[in-house]
Amino acid sequence: MRISRRIACVLALVLSGTGASTGASADGLPKRVVSINACTDQLAMMLAGPGQLVSVTHLAQDPRVSSMTETAKAYPVNHGRAEEVFLLKPDLVLAGRYTQQPTVDMLRGLGIEVIQFDPARSLDDVTALLTQAGAALGRSDRATALIDAFDRQRATLLAALDTSAPRPSAALYFANGYTTGPGTLANDILETAGFSNVAQDAGFPGGGFMPLEVLVMADPAAVITGTRYPGASRAEEVMAHPVIAAVTDGAGKTMTTDADWLCGTPHVLRAAERLQPLRPAQTGDDGNDTR
Repeated sequence: MRISRRIACVLALVLSGTGASTGASADGLPKRVVSINACTDQLAMMLAGPGQLVSVTHLAQDPRVSSMTETAKAYPVNHGRAEEVFLLKPDLVLAGRYTQQPTVDMLRGLGIEVIQFDPARSLDDVTALLTQAGAALGRSDRATALIDAFDRQRATLLAALDTSAPRPSAALYFANGYTTGPGTLANDILETAGFSNVAQDAGFPGGGFMPLEVLVMADPAAVITGTRYPGASRAEEVMAHPVIAAVTDGAGKTMTTDADWLCGTPHVLRAAERLQPLRPAQTGDDGNDTR
């Protein structure tokens, strides 16, 4: 049976001992941690102790994906390949649930502990992910402090909403007209900002491809589109369709998502804060703005 060159190189390193892990510290806590997922990059940078995190992915420095690009510049980067991760001599690797499974399997086969993190589907998942990462790194006290700050900020945002008035609607409208509904992180961000999600009332409770005609009929107060990447893409053209400006009366009630929307970290609350100015002003009987 033929063995790929990459696997053969890794096996050679194992047999020679040149890439062996240094192991956990005497107290059982990991002392060399490598992250191979864009979201675990950020969790690790928030929580790791001095010198504990030795590498993050190259995506950690990409502002389209990471909310912590400046912090990430302090760390060597990796591209999530098993052989390069092995050479970093980690005693713990942080990965996503959908990280390439062959990479995860190979690292585990080499005796390296790999912990996988599920993607966040709600704001509640932020606290769960911080708790999981804090326990993995032996930094539970730090995780608890971040969770407390997150909960206070979230409560402040929710307390500022006028619960006696109907929520204005907003539509999430991404490439190819894809939208997401309840059960997603984006939906929770919308609701924390005081909006209801058009997707549910329009018959897309979990998500799906929403025709422009349906978007127009829903008449949302705001439209949130995806961030467009450089170059031309027919899939992304729909996000710049003139009808979207017409739906919002050309009043600038549109916004594009950014890195703060992608991962289950406290940065999701910044996304909610930036949405709040899109809410239409509510006026009382005297005509004064009561927003």
